[in-house]
Amino acid sequence: MFAIACSQQQYKTYTLTDKAADSLIEIVPERGGIVTRWSIQGQEILYLDAERFANPQLSVRGGIPILFPICGNLPDNTYTHNGRQYALKQHGFARDLPWKVTNEDTQNQAAVTLVLESNETTRTVYPFDFQLAFTYQLQGNQLAIRQRITNHSAVAMPFSVGLHPYFLVRDKTQLHFAIPATEYQDQRTKTQHAFTGNFDFEQDEIDAAFRPLSAANASVCDRERNLQLHLSWDDTYYSTFVFWTQKGKDFYCVEPWTAPRNALNTGDDLISLEPGESLNTWVNMTVTFL
Repeated sequence: MFAIACSQQQYKTYTLTDKAADSLIEIVPERGGIVTRWSIQGQEILYLDAERFANPQLSVRGGIPILFPICGNLPDNTYTHNGRQYALKQHGFARDLPWKVTNEDTQNQAAVTLVLESNETTRTVYPFDFQLAFTYQLQGNQLAIRQRITNHSAVAMPFSVGLHPYFLVRDKTQLHFAIPATEYQDQRTKTQHAFTGNFDFEQDEIDAAFRPLSAANASVCDRERNLQLHLSWDDTYYSTFVFWTQKGKDFYCVEPWTAPRNALNTGDDLISLEPGESLNTWVNMTVTFL
């Protein structure tokens, strides 16, 4: 019922399949450990800009990029730690580096574990030793993403982690949102706005950060495609939920983050992991057809 296949395309690609549910995901470890495709009963769930994906000089726009050790950007792309200034670009480096597959499982699910270790490149912008282990689990119409972050440094390690999934949409006016917050901050203008369940899609860009959250789940109903996306997350660590889209683009992003933008400087909801300790957390995504 469950299967994992590996094929050499532009990049080595792992395909996880649940044959009974007619669902699959594709993962490209060397391109940031990214999920590039999620299909259920022939319906494509994710958006992917294939042209950008093919160019290793460009960040991927599509799939499910991994955000670490920051979510969002920093003012002037810089932060200060122990009196020293470091440069770190938007969303960190995990989405740009090659990951390694360390485990495969087809017993009761189709699952692979990918690992990213700190190296000389990461230490120049983030002076810590770490290991990230992300396990993608496909079962039926659900994709579970288990995350284990380990601090191999001799000092406490501050970070935030998040996901930036791009979902395919044909008509954004047919979207309806259930997000557990009554207001959001426009991340371009830094102004607060009340939220009633919808957005003005005539804007060139919408970049909305929801916090505080009153629950650990959200959903998006796409009436044009007759499907509903449901997200849930570990509220022990995940505190921020971001919605982002651009006018004229066939995607919307709903992004669980453990901390808001600039947390490395402000400390807002920043996780600090003690030396030798590991943290386990998770995000689940499920699709139902209406």
